[in-house]
Amino acid sequence: MDTIFNNTEVAFGLKSDSELDRAYFLFKMISNESLVRIGTTLTNLALKAHLPVEGLIRATVFDHFCGGINEMDCLKVVDNMYAKGVSSVLDYSVEGKEDESQFDAVLDMTLKTVEFAKERDAIPFAVFKPTGIGRLDLYTKIGEKLQLSDIEQAEWNRVKERFDIICKTAHSKNVALLIDAEESWMQDAADDLVEEMMRKYNKEQVIVFNTLQMYRWDRMNYLKGLHERAKAADFHIGMKLVRGAYMEKEHKRAQENGYQTPICSSKQATDDNYNTAVEYMMQHIDKMAIFAGTHNEESSYKLLGMQVFNGITKNDPRIWFGQLYGMSDNISYNLAVNGYNVAKYLPFGPVRDVMPYLIRRAQENTSVAGQTSRELNLLKSERVRRKSK
Repeated sequence: MDTIFNNTEVAFGLKSDSELDRAYFLFKMISNESLVRIGTTLTNLALKAHLPVEGLIRATVFDHFCGGINEMDCLKVVDNMYAKGVSSVLDYSVEGKEDESQFDAVLDMTLKTVEFAKERDAIPFAVFKPTGIGRLDLYTKIGEKLQLSDIEQAEWNRVKERFDIICKTAHSKNVALLIDAEESWMQDAADDLVEEMMRKYNKEQVIVFNTLQMYRWDRMNYLKGLHERAKAADFHIGMKLVRGAYMEKEHKRAQENGYQTPICSSKQATDDNYNTAVEYMMQHIDKMAIFAGTHNEESSYKLLGMQVFNGITKNDPRIWFGQLYGMSDNISYNLAVNGYNVAKYLPFGPVRDVMPYLIRRAQENTSVAGQTSRELNLLKSERVRRKSK
């Protein structure tokens, strides 16, 4: 497989010199764990005190990692990326809400993004988070098979109804739907709900995608078990494969509660687990669809190689690559220019409400070995290339 991910001219073709400088500055800041910790603390304090910092946030970290404050605000970014062959997944990234009116608001926004995806070739997927439409503690209680009160049961029925409304709408409009994974202690309940949706809406093709966090050592067994159930019930499986984004929380909770951490023992074990899942799905691609959500070049090359080995065309609709907006442009745009299906997760929402997402992104970049340094090296190379022209 030829090396394609080092072409920085392609990777950063949409960035002006000032945007390139801003990106370099942001990743330089993110590379310092102490600065990230201090910066997130001060930002939270400023927002709670209602200080006028939203403009500063928007001009720096928000605009780098987010598409806009609402779906219409995102369209310029969507169109610019699509002109380079990169599609968008509009991700309403409002987190940590707890009441029914907020869950219904997320439901309405998700349905709106499904409609957006139906109307625009540049947006091939819709997406939502399970905790966007239901309480984390409720998923946890369901997953632990604890008895619900009558009030909780009614609440859970509303969560199930929201799931079904979204999936039914996506099915009726023929829009693929990604459902994100979250903390392990709530995921069993979410997995069961998503499987129920697959059984209903993935009969002819993949509409509903679950997400597997492959830094969890139990996910291959889950995938194989799901595959057996899918064969028996005759439905297709869609999976977004990621490494995961909650490692620190997972380790901490496991230690505090005295159970084995669900996280793989090493980075290499996680990489091996991820690649094994990709290989397994490619072996059964006749009844599966893959959204390979990865910033890892080696895993991307492995999937490219599997497509070649199996004689699968570059733009086969069952195979997509995905990265987060503001990260790994060297993978996204170089895949696109070479004819592969690739989409960027494009978070959006009010600046204040999206801050938990942005803080999680900064912390994740700090904790993932090599990610930030790779971004910095690529940005530095492109700055040098432009100055030498």
